[in-house]
Amino acid sequence: MRVVIAGQGYVGLPLAVRSAEAGHQVIGYEIDRRRVSRLADGDSYIEDIPDTRLRPLLAAGRYRPTSDPAALAGFDLAVITVPTPLRDGVPDLSYIEAAGEVLAGHLRPGATVVLESTTYPGTTEELLAPLLEKGSGLRAGPDFHLGYSPERIDPGNPVWRLENTPKVVSGIDPDSLRAVDGFYRQLVERTVPVSSCKEAELTKLLENTFRHVNIALVNELAMFAHDLGIDIWEAIDAAASKPFGFLRFDPGPGVGGHCLPIDPSFLSWRVERALGRSFRFVELANDVNSHMPDYVVRRLTEGLNQRRRPVNGSRVLLLGLAYKKNTGDARETPAARIAELLTRMGAEVRAADPHVLPGVHLPGQRGPFSGVHRVPPTPEELAAADAVVLLADHDDFDYPAIGAHARYLLDCRRRVSGTAVEVL
Repeated sequence: MRVVIAGQGYVGLPLAVRSAEAGHQVIGYEIDRRRVSRLADGDSYIEDIPDTRLRPLLAAGRYRPTSDPAALAGFDLAVITVPTPLRDGVPDLSYIEAAGEVLAGHLRPGATVVLESTTYPGTTEELLAPLLEKGSGLRAGPDFHLGYSPERIDPGNPVWRLENTPKVVSGIDPDSLRAVDGFYRQLVERTVPVSSCKEAELTKLLENTFRHVNIALVNELAMFAHDLGIDIWEAIDAAASKPFGFLRFDPGPGVGGHCLPIDPSFLSWRVERALGRSFRFVELANDVNSHMPDYVVRRLTEGLNQRRRPVNGSRVLLLGLAYKKNTGDARETPAARIAELLTRMGAEVRAADPHVLPGVHLPGQRGPFSGVHRVPPTPEELAAADAVVLLADHDDFDYPAIGAHARYLLDCRRRVSGTAVEVL
């Protein structure tokens, strides 16, 4: 088939590459011309897609990145994988709308459109379907297929990849479901059909709300346990020995990426708008997790005070700017808030991260780390810092060296041991 993947980010690029490997002619549509240029040169900016997978597909003509809407003409199947951010607590679906309008101009009878972007239940049928119908003059169902399949990409996870992660699929009618299911069966080991798009849309929000709430639970427990003089990490280790009825979650400096800081709020917003009631679990989890960077700065301030050092004028080295280990994904990273607070308090903030690259994973000069000096985590930099904060525990960091050279380390991931180490 001629397949269009709209959006070439953490979700769209792996899907485009996998579709091309399955034998389809794939158009990777991306409005960021810098990304298109890099992809056309065989230069991947997504860790999960090495250049060695991308370049043979380009050479064979199986994959073509473009920002030209005219290149989408004649598609048999299109998947929308664009961002869905929150703006002042309200879902911003403008990227879905823009992609839908472009696709509608090329929609033909018998074609299929699938939405993968995270959103609230009802988006596929109530927003996307009318938009496609208006732009094409066709009817969703009788004339073209439409469905929803929530993305389950976990950046940097070497075990669970697109191919071996079960894929939830849905359609607005039985024929649409068959078309959507038939496509993804070529890409993944197992599909999980559900009865309607709303169930599929809720599935994604349920998965991330579950994680968000449980991370908030251990984060709040970590704060209380510290004040009570209890080792929360040892308690979690002990609880995790139970073979049933417990699933391990670890505390950290906050949540990041698109999923946890944003996705549960889609559900909360929908409940409030449709039912006039608040989703209290989500609101409480948002409050706890969004304030974890503030708590990290408070703990760091206390640690420096104990060493007779004010934050103002202290040199602080942040290790890891990504929101999770072994990736360059800095979307909604808690490191941004921590750097902002420390800078505002007068600290000289430096940062080391081998994965997060300026201009690639971070915006330009006015980004969240514009005032942060990037350095390598050398023994000299570690020893020169008044405080070191481990935020993202990348495997490339030399943890014995960190423990040996840091004069004071606040370890938010429990990766380092030593007399100068304080664990979150």
